[in-house]
Amino acid sequence: MRRLPAVVAVVVALPMLVAVLVHALGDDREGTWIAPERRRPDLSGHTLDGRPFTLAGLRGSPVLVTVWASWCDPCREEFPLLVAAARDLRGVRVLGVDLRDAAGAARAFLTETGATSFPHLSDPDGRLALELGARGVPETFLLDRDGFVVDRLIGTLTPGWIEAHVPPLLDP
Repeated sequence: MRRLPAVVAVVVALPMLVAVLVHALGDDREGTWIAPERRRPDLSGHTLDGRPFTLAGLRGSPVLVTVWASWCDPCREEFPLLVAAARDLRGVRVLGVDLRDAAGAARAFLTETGATSFPHLSDPDGRLALELGARGVPETFLLDRDGFVVDRLIGTLTPGWIEAHVPPLLDP
C-alpha cells in the first residue's frame, strides 16, 4: 500500500513526460502534415468585423483556412505568409478562424499583422475549430473547390508547404 502513491504518480507523469520529449525533440517549425479525412466542414458565423459569413459562399475556389489566436506566437510568425497568399495566389481564398480569443485582442492582432484583407470568423467556444478537426493553433486546412479538406498542417505554416500543396488545386 505504501507504494501505491508512487505508482500512481509514475502512471500519471509518464505520458506527460513522453509528450514533452516528443515535442522538444521534434522540429515543430516545419509543422506536421496529417492526411485529412475526406469531409466538407460547414463553417458559418460572424466575422470579427460583425458580418455574417458562410464557407459555402466560397465554393468554386480553393480555400486556405488557418486556425489562429492573438496569443499564439507561431501564428504571428505565419501571418505574413497568409497575407501574401491572400494577395498573390490568384484563385485561392484565405479564411481565418480566431479560436477562443477576445474580440479586441483579435482585431488588434489583425491590424498589427496586416491581415485585414481576408475574413476571420470568431470562434469563442471552439465549435468551428472542432468542425474542422483542429487540435490547436496554429493549424492550416486546405479545401478544394468543392469545399472538401484535402490537406492539413499542424504547426507553423511555411512557404514550402504552400508551394507543395496549393498550386495543384489551381487552374493551369
